[in-house]
Amino acid sequence: MADAVATPTTSPTAAGARAPALRAAGLGKRVPLPSGELVILRDVDFEIASGDVVAVIGASGSGKSTLLSLLAGLDTPSDGHVEIDGETISTLDEDGRARVRGDKVGFVFQNFQLLPSLTALENVMLPLELRGDAEVDAPARAMLGKVGLGERLNHYPKQLSGGEQQRVALARAFVTRPALLFADEPTGNLDTRTGQAIIDLLFAMNQEAGTTLVLVTHDDHLAERCRHLLRLDSGRLVADEKR
Repeated sequence: MADAVATPTTSPTAAGARAPALRAAGLGKRVPLPSGELVILRDVDFEIASGDVVAVIGASGSGKSTLLSLLAGLDTPSDGHVEIDGETISTLDEDGRARVRGDKVGFVFQNFQLLPSLTALENVMLPLELRGDAEVDAPARAMLGKVGLGERLNHYPKQLSGGEQQRVALARAFVTRPALLFADEPTGNLDTRTGQAIIDLLFAMNQEAGTTLVLVTHDDHLAERCRHLLRLDSGRLVADEKR
């Protein structure tokens, strides 16, 4: 129908003003269950400026990971929309969302998400290959050297420690030079000392690259290192604090 075209494609910024790096508007997620509808997120609104470092916190089951999936275009909302750099991604088809992710987004997950059949070097080369870059070997080698794994290029994930696997994941996330990086509990499977080293590396690489970082965490100490705090409670945004 004609009214469907009313979905916005850009945020209402003033002429010449830069769109936020990320914007959620009226964001909601509902899933049908035999017993009725489950509301995971409702009416979530916020903006994240370019270069910001943001922590998304809340109790288990508050909707943090669902929110991250919607923001990254891995899932589509039931209500509202998500904009990345002024482009509405939640109305795109899967190919369109994949294009945006390939061009602008990097990911770091709790369980590393490395492909076990690929070496460290091949895992880091993969997003460059998928994007169609002409040169993939040299950038991947350089990024693995940056995370301290220059001597482990040909090791498979099962030959690496948890901390080393997460370093490979960091190299893979940053090798495409994303404008926006999502990290979902990146230290959840690591011991305290290793986790601290990974977070220090993540923040250092993020600062050097000038990436906008959105970090889901249950760690209050980690959240305190972020400049912008979003707190969820039972699917609602209850705090949006900038420091």
